[in-house]
Amino acid sequence: MKGIASSVAQVRGWRRVLLLAGSGAAGALAMPPFGFLPALFLSLTVPVWVLDGIDHEGDPRRTLRDAVLAGWWWGFGYFVAGLWWLGAAFLVEADQFAWALPFGVLGLPAILAFYPAAGFAAARAIWSPGPLRILAFAAALAASEWLRGHLFTGFPWNTLGMALGQQLWLMQSASLIGLYGLTVLAIMIGAAPAALGTNAARNARFALPAASALVLLAMTGFGALHVPREPAPLVDGVRLRIMQPNLPQDAKFSAANGPAIMRHYLGVSDRPGPDGRGVAGATHLIWPESAFPFLLHREPVALAQIAGLLPAGTTLVTGAARMSAPIPGEVVGRFYNSVQVVAPDGTITASYDKTHLVPFGEYVPGFLDSTLRSLGLRQFVHIPGGFTPAEIRRPLEVPGLPPLAATICYEAIFPGAVLPDGPRPELILNVTNDAWFGNTPGPYQHFAQARLRAVEEGLSLVRAANTGISAVVDGHGRILGALPLGTEGVLDAALPQALPPTLFRKTGALGFLLLLGLCAGLGLFGRIREGRWARHKTFVKKNGFAVKA
Repeated sequence: MKGIASSVAQVRGWRRVLLLAGSGAAGALAMPPFGFLPALFLSLTVPVWVLDGIDHEGDPRRTLRDAVLAGWWWGFGYFVAGLWWLGAAFLVEADQFAWALPFGVLGLPAILAFYPAAGFAAARAIWSPGPLRILAFAAALAASEWLRGHLFTGFPWNTLGMALGQQLWLMQSASLIGLYGLTVLAIMIGAAPAALGTNAARNARFALPAASALVLLAMTGFGALHVPREPAPLVDGVRLRIMQPNLPQDAKFSAANGPAIMRHYLGVSDRPGPDGRGVAGATHLIWPESAFPFLLHREPVALAQIAGLLPAGTTLVTGAARMSAPIPGEVVGRFYNSVQVVAPDGTITASYDKTHLVPFGEYVPGFLDSTLRSLGLRQFVHIPGGFTPAEIRRPLEVPGLPPLAATICYEAIFPGAVLPDGPRPELILNVTNDAWFGNTPGPYQHFAQARLRAVEEGLSLVRAANTGISAVVDGHGRILGALPLGTEGVLDAALPQALPPTLFRKTGALGFLLLLGLCAGLGLFGRIREGRWARHKTFVKKNGFAVKA
């Protein structure tokens, strides 16, 4: 192992670039849908050894510069391999957006790569030769992942902690420390083999890998004890029916085809279930995000058709765009990406408006809006001026359901931010439209992140997706029913009860901060100790004293 570490540390030039980008790309295999955890060891061990070889004595600026470049190339490989599927959205309307495909597939990873670049530089600033540098690396890279999830509206997609957030038992630790806490542990565990390549004493080399193995074993044991063997208790009197229409996100999804789309929804929604009944067997019918190529609240015919479908006692919850009344000084109202509640008589009784919009997908950031529009560019959705974000996240009241937190698409990927302020809801509702990304890893990654929110919060997740994956998940992350990606149909399911508030819900980022502080503190201790030892050796050598090994 020492020989391999030494060889990696001595790699220079384009070979180092390929090694870093390749090891970063390998990390994408630890993400959904692959979930190949051993890939994390290769992905995170290699850059530690590369950082070992970046040491320009007497020139700290050059050392940090090379660390930044190393982190950028590693991050570029990781994000290209993990997010290449974003390019599918540029091909939905290829005549308008295909030319921009390289900017989406390579441009976004190039920008996101600056986060691990900063993490690598911060780690190198407190680097030490011994095993404690692994903890410095874990703290710095995890901090950069937290920044990626929060700065500039945030983009926590494929955060490294997701490597531990897919397997049922391992994901239970998210109820204690959340995704970012898992991220600290994932980086420590993944990079731990690098300690075997040091020149430290045998016990010191094996201490951190052994500790990491024990952490992984403890997480597994906690998960096995935390997940009950008996089925989740159910909410009385609630029978859900989730409709997955599986409509392509192309020119066919247009206002001109609105009547045909509505007929399709009505027909799929009323298909016989296991009990032989259609929608009459459900108390709540749920349709996905962007269900209509028109404004539902302005289409009395469509509302009348919904009223004709819904029997007494059945409520529809559906994604739909809506437009507010114009305010003084505006010609038209503002458009919102919403979830709307429709009563059996076709009346819209409540709405929830999305607060966290997708940049360039649902709106163009203000500072770029005029520039891009002068070039004939717009956001992907066909909404004049794009959607407007709601100012605050509000609860959605649905007759017959417990208090719920609605999330639309992208909103479900933000740890600790899926619930509104105020009393704790008992259910997370997620409506989404992943048809933009076809049969790629993207929809699987999206579902995995929404599922982890259920574990973090201890709440059931009800998810309706246009092309999939639609599912009902309990507060332990157990999938009680699901419709696969790319299928058309309905999912009939009961609603699991909420669990008591999790430690993560009670303490928020505290667990993450404690782990981050512990790793950073130990890493800094290693740096300080190494500095003292170096000064001691210099003093001894200068004064001619003998030094015992």
